Amino acid sequence: MALSYQEAVALVSSAGQPFEVIEVENQGISNRVFKNAPANLRQFFDMARGVDATFMVFEDEEWSFVEVMDEVDALASALVDHYQVEPGDRVGIAMRNYPEWVISFAAILSIGAVSVSLNAWWTEEELEYAIGDSGLKLLIGDSERIARSSGPCSRAGAAMLGVRLDELEPLAPGVERWNDVVQRGDRMPDVDIAPDADATILYTSGTTGFPKGAVSTHRGVCQSIMAFSSGASIQGARRGADELGGGLAPCFILIVPLFHVTGCIPVMMSCFAWHFKLVMMYRWEPERALQLIERHQVTNFVGVPTQSWDLLENPNFEKYNTSSLTAVGGGGAPAPPKLVARVEGSFAKGRPSLGYGMTETNAYGPGNYGDDYVSHPASTGRVPTIVMDVEIRDEQLRTLGPQQSGEIWLKSPTMIRGYWNKPEATAEAIVDGWLRTGDLGRIDEEGFLYIEDRAKDMIIRAGENVYSAEVEAVIYEHPAVYEAAVFGLAHERLGEEVACVVMLRPDADLDVEQLHSFLAPKLASFMIPTKVAFTREPLPRNAAGKFLKREMPRTYFP
Repeated sequence: MALSYQEAVALVSSAGQPFEVIEVENQGISNRVFKNAPANLRQFFDMARGVDATFMVFEDEEWSFVEVMDEVDALASALVDHYQVEPGDRVGIAMRNYPEWVISFAAILSIGAVSVSLNAWWTEEELEYAIGDSGLKLLIGDSERIARSSGPCSRAGAAMLGVRLDELEPLAPGVERWNDVVQRGDRMPDVDIAPDADATILYTSGTTGFPKGAVSTHRGVCQSIMAFSSGASIQGARRGADELGGGLAPCFILIVPLFHVTGCIPVMMSCFAWHFKLVMMYRWEPERALQLIERHQVTNFVGVPTQSWDLLENPNFEKYNTSSLTAVGGGGAPAPPKLVARVEGSFAKGRPSLGYGMTETNAYGPGNYGDDYVSHPASTGRVPTIVMDVEIRDEQLRTLGPQQSGEIWLKSPTMIRGYWNKPEATAEAIVDGWLRTGDLGRIDEEGFLYIEDRAKDMIIRAGENVYSAEVEAVIYEHPAVYEAAVFGLAHERLGEEVACVVMLRPDADLDVEQLHSFLAPKLASFMIPTKVAFTREPLPRNAAGKFLKREMPRTYFP
């Protein structure tokens, strides 16, 4: 007899089970936590020692867990002995999805340093801010990122270690090559790491212009890895393991950046922790993804809805064997109900899935899967989860009942401890152990959570968060601009695209090409508006003087 969701959670989290949950108070905040979670991430990485199975596949390269850990040990030794990195020091990673990204992450955390994930799409100006804000001691990067970061690192006094530098000659002062510094055979240094020590800083776009560094502890990341892993056990308890795995060993395809929390924690770290194969893509190409899914019998496809669309829309989709897939979906943006239905009907065993997480929760949150998702395609899943409480609150912070709309608040042991060097932003976002998401939603009588709107002025373009204020601030720098309003327009593939309306100054002229050229050096490409309208009239505002952005799509982009 099939178990209900609540019965399955109770079974999986009961005493004596691998995902046993207990109530624990930490720093005055009470949470449900996984009793058997490792105390720190080094313990997770150490579990991979001696495992001779294939871990990472990248192009023509295959890395076993043994080979990865040998390289992790060598880099960790170099970090301590060559670069004098100490516990608590920040080490940045700025590169595309190379195996060395994963190795760097494991080595940095294993010696008690803090891994700082830098967006590989950032401009030099954006990199300079994060490098200075985090106080990097060392940056590990590939050719493009080393070239873009050499100036900021030099000004900040940060050393640079280059990965796959190709023909990058001559090297900028302060840059050393990976193969000259990392010597296979060197041993992992002995370091004690406390559960509440800082582990990671991931930058998340800010509503006031500069991004904020979201800081997670070892405890928080370990709890998140356990939480994601418990999901498969809960689904197995509800419907049987055969439906989930089909007898195949779990294999993930990495189609999102490792510098994003989704690629790093639920995808890469799940594979590292539980010894799954991870197939890494050099760049997102739908047909290449189909080839890799068939060749490696990939079981889990985790990305943004855009990528599921791309896979299904590929003209050669039917030519490839995708029968190994059991879960197709991810998060980062809402998925249209039409896409949920298409995923359900297009794969032999692949069921649609969606997760509602964010950088501040280490990607963990309510998830919707399989039958629940097909029957409730507009929902992001049931609450509470195994270790997360969810409330809907009104403007007076009162908890609301079923079907009442308000702000979504979350509480779990997977949350960040705060924002790097931003106590006011931390106090605003985290209140008595609860995270204010800024998202608006409701919970129905069955416990399904629905995201209805975003209180933050934010656009989600193909899973990338674009804050209007950040883009507007740069547009306003152009001398021809008098007013500018940035907002999202619905887009079938991307979810939303960035649009803006610009009121020009008297006697000034500006066209789309000129605006794009002005913004290109200052903003990441995904933040640059693709739809632009110019006007000589003042933009519509309400009585409080705020732009009426909800009216603008109809007015300027009918």
